[in-house]
Parts: sequence; structure tokens; C-alpha cells
Amino acid sequence: MYVTIGELFEQTVSKYKNKEAIVDKTRGVRSTFEEWNIEVNQLAHAMLASGVRKGDRVSTLLFNCFELGSAYFAAAKIGAIINPINFRLKPDEISYILMDAAPKIVIYEKELEEQITKIHDRFPTILFWSIDETTSPYASSYQDIIKYSPTTNPNCEISENDTYAIMYTSGTTGRPKGVMHRHRDMIEQSLICINALQITSKDIGLVTAPMFHCAELHCSFLPRVHSGATNVILHHFDAQQVLETIENEKITMLFAAPTMWNMLLQEELGQYELSSLQVGLYGAAPMAPVLVKACKEKLGIELVQAYGMTEMGPAIAFLETDEQLSKAGSAGRACFNHEIRVVKPNEEGPSDPDDILPSGEIGEIIVKGPCMMIGYYNREEATEEAMYKGWYHSGDLGYFDEDGYLFVADRVDDMVISGGENVYPREVEDALYEHEGILDVAVLGEPDEFWGERVIAVIVKKDQQITGEQLDQFLKNSDKLAPFKRPRRYVFVNELPRNASGKIQKYLLRETMSHDKFQF
Repeated sequence: MYVTIGELFEQTVSKYKNKEAIVDKTRGVRSTFEEWNIEVNQLAHAMLASGVRKGDRVSTLLFNCFELGSAYFAAAKIGAIINPINFRLKPDEISYILMDAAPKIVIYEKELEEQITKIHDRFPTILFWSIDETTSPYASSYQDIIKYSPTTNPNCEISENDTYAIMYTSGTTGRPKGVMHRHRDMIEQSLICINALQITSKDIGLVTAPMFHCAELHCSFLPRVHSGATNVILHHFDAQQVLETIENEKITMLFAAPTMWNMLLQEELGQYELSSLQVGLYGAAPMAPVLVKACKEKLGIELVQAYGMTEMGPAIAFLETDEQLSKAGSAGRACFNHEIRVVKPNEEGPSDPDDILPSGEIGEIIVKGPCMMIGYYNREEATEEAMYKGWYHSGDLGYFDEDGYLFVADRVDDMVISGGENVYPREVEDALYEHEGILDVAVLGEPDEFWGERVIAVIVKKDQQITGEQLDQFLKNSDKLAPFKRPRRYVFVNELPRNASGKIQKYLLRETMSHDKFQF
């Protein structure tokens, strides 16, 4: 029998009650596990007093903060289902999630009050709690509500198989879907990540990626609580603040998406004492081999890559520290108790799990394991398609090499077919990343009357003098790409649209990209 997430927290408190558990740099909070547990219990009782019962949803619209961590464990203790919402969403997008999840309470912060103010009247039955002082007539003070609540454990009966969270997918292709996970799923995921990262109670981890996303929450924050380690929280990612915090708090590990690691590498690293940092976890999007090498050389840290998706908890594979260079570009091998297959894609429906492709051949990545979602909330048809024959169908394209390492080529939807040839954008992106003048790049296809589609590259410059002609000549001189894979158009932008996990939202690029830039 598995413990629940609330029981996991209580066990850690009993073992490490006087140890520093959580540090919120923005809100000025430093709390031991015992002190933190008091607020968690108060919040849990406040939720109960407000009518929240087992199975009810509690939504949060918060940047990284102490209160988000408290809400996470308070909901778990009473059997409520936590629903952390992406703080980058617009009011109508937030409204969509609230209509779908139908929470009893929304906990938010002042910086996001404008979004709530625009939509609160659509939800007359929802209680809105602000963690900051507010004069909004529709909101109550989080601090006032919990102030006089009991500090004892609420002692609610929760099962390992109860739903613990609904986490809405990032929506790289459109409307998000609510992914449901059980307590047991995330206990399993936590143990997998503790092993992969070798987390101990002596570690001090930095929370700088969004906590509402499962990559930070399930692969870093929760495993560190599970292990009795310390979590230091930054409100949001800022490269200089991250480096200062590593130095001042003696951070030993952190998770960051590739674009965040890239931003850290652009800073004057010699100004900071970073020797405490030992392990860097990256994931949520592929990292070009050139960036992997730069992180190891300039930061002197051991890197671990996690590959996965919200529907699986997220991690399904790890590339370990000693494999970063020998298997650069790989997503690694399946993590404990997981099985990954590459199967022939089916254009008319879900791929057949038994139509397995040989090593070296690209197909759809499917997976099954103990961290698989229950399904999509209120989306039975989508659930049946995604979990066809008991396997989660990722929509990612990839292949296994002869050693059994998984390589992710691209999304099924992002593959470019030009003149009958398949072009995988990631391959072109990795080749372009080799150019020292490129900071960020996304490759996609656009309609072409002759070829069907043509390859285009959308680029954020590091060197402002760089031109499309120079990049095309760079690729011609390289031995990395066949001629038909080279971009036929280059578009230069200030930044690329990314979701919370760091994945480029190519559907937004297709909708908004200007057509008057450099063109062959």
C-alpha cells in the first residue's frame, strides 16, 4: 500500500521537523518543516470550513511562492484536487479552465488580480482568496482566513488511488486538456526522480521554473520534500537573480528548461561563486548538443535530462550524467517500471502498440508505466484515443539507436514534408544552433505550390549583424544537413513564443509570423 502525498509530507515533517524546509526569497519566508506544517494544516482546515470536500477542486493562479507549496499539501491532506493554473494565461483562457475544472476556491496573488477581476463575475459560486492585501469586493484575505484555523492534522481518509491533481496541458496545439493524476502516480514519480538525481536531505534545490508545471513540481519540488531537502523559491525566472541565489543560498541542484540554461550562459558567470551547484536537470524541450557542452564547460556541473509529458507525470526517460556527451541529443532510456516503444504512425487513428519499428526507424513514441494519467478530465473520447490499448500515445516522433537510447525527432504535427521527403525540424534546429550568432531558433514548414511545403527558420539573433544569406552559407559549408533540409526562408524575431514548460508554440508562430522578412 502506498502513502498519499499528504502522508508523505507528514512523514518528512516527523523526520526533519527542525530542518529548514522552504525559503521564499520574494516573500521573505524562511520556514522549517514543522513551521511549514502548521500553515499547511491551517490552510487545510480553512478549506474544510469553506465547504471543500474530498474530490472538490482547488485552483491556484500564482507565481512561485510559499503559499503555492502550502496549498499543494493542504489540498492533498483533505483529498481535494489541486489545479495549478498557468499564470501567463489571458482572462478568457483562465475562464475556460475554471469552467472546465469548476473549483470551489481560487487562490491568487495581487500581480494577477487584473486577470481575475475581468472574469470573477462569471463564477458567482467560486471563493476567491488573495495571498496579498486586496480591496477587491469579490476577494477574501488568505492570511485572515487561515489565521485562527486549527494547527492540527485534519486526519481525512484519503486513498492512494484518489485523484490528487488536474494539471492542464500547455496547449502547444490549442485548447488545453485537464490531465488527472492519482496520489500513487506521483509517489512513484517522486521515487524515480529521487533515484535519478540522487537527492538527499542535504540538498538545497532552487525552484525557478514555474511550479504550476509538472516538470518543476513533480521532478524537483516534490522529490526534495520527499527527501527532506530544502526548496528555495524564486518568484519567477531571472538569470541574474538565479545566479545570485545559487551563490548566496549554496544551491546544489536546479531544474531549468533549455531556453533558461541558454539565458544563464549569456551572463558573466565569472562574477558569481557557483561551486555549490552540482546537478542541473533539464527537460520539457530538447537541448541542442552544443548547449549541453556549453553548460558542462562553463558551469562545471553534472547534467541529467528528463524526457516526458504531463500525461505521464512527466518523466518517462532519463539521460544520465556520464551519457551527456557520448549520447548527446538523446532523451536517454526508460526510467524504472516504464516501457517505451516506437511504432508505425497511423494517419487514420491511434498507432497500434504492436506495430513496432526496428532501431533507427522513426515512428511515434508510445509509453506505459505506473505514473500514467487516469485520463483527461471531462474528455472521454480524447482519453480513449490517447490511451489506446493501454499505452499513452505521445504524438512525438522518435527512434531508438542500436544501444537502446531514445532520440526524439519531433512532434508528428511539426514534421515538414517537402518534395516527398520528411524533414524533422529538430535536426535543422540543432544544425543552426552550431552557429555562434544564434540565440534561439524554431524550424517549421509553410505551404509551397511546387514542393508542397518548404522549410523556414525563425531566429532570435545573438549577433545582430547576422543575415539569412550567411546562415544559408553556414549550412552549405556544414556536413550536418542534406540540401533539401536547408531553410528556404529566414525570419528574424525578438523572441519565440514558448509555453510554461519551455516548448516553442509553433502554432502561434504559424498564426502570427510576419511574411516580409528575409526570403530566398
